[in-house]
Amino acid sequence: MSAEALGEIAGYIKERLGEAVGSATLARGELTIAVAADRIADIAVFLRDDVQCQFIALMDISGVDYPGEEKRFTLCYHLLSPRQNVRLRLKLSVDEATPVPSVCAVFAGAEWYEREIYDMFGVYFSDHPDMRRILTDYGFQGHPLRKDFPVSGFVECRYDNEAKRVVYEPVLLRQEMRSFDFLSPWEAVPHILPGDEKAGKE
Repeated sequence: MSAEALGEIAGYIKERLGEAVGSATLARGELTIAVAADRIADIAVFLRDDVQCQFIALMDISGVDYPGEEKRFTLCYHLLSPRQNVRLRLKLSVDEATPVPSVCAVFAGAEWYEREIYDMFGVYFSDHPDMRRILTDYGFQGHPLRKDFPVSGFVECRYDNEAKRVVYEPVLLRQEMRSFDFLSPWEAVPHILPGDEKAGKE
């Protein structure tokens, strides 16, 4: 879809939703709209049901941790409108203590995405039908995708075929932490790739 058409969709959404919508950014052919965290469920209902939008498919919910920020977690909701043939990214920021309204009632497929965000980052979703961990073990402490999560000192469980039972072992880092000097061609892409020298010429 053209940048002009995406700009029209962004303008329409901002006009209809008002203060619930912040900035709209168009980059690399993708539309990203910043939204208020406490209004995400209402916004999702509008985007799904409005005739001009019809974003009926939730493709993914992803998260990022910025520990230096006051609202350290950024969540991105990726929506698809087959009728408009366009994708939309909703972006919101939230702190550790504030719960985010669940969109499970709007998109049934959000249930596991939200559980994963809760498990990995510790962001709690209010009104979620089954808010519990989904990837880590029972009784696990902490949230592994937080930037301040320690990389050692934890145990992992696995099924031992020889012992015929579940065993707990210290977490092993299979690859040691190392610093990259970028002298090896395998560690970094050269600054000029073959063919790039032609890009600056008319």
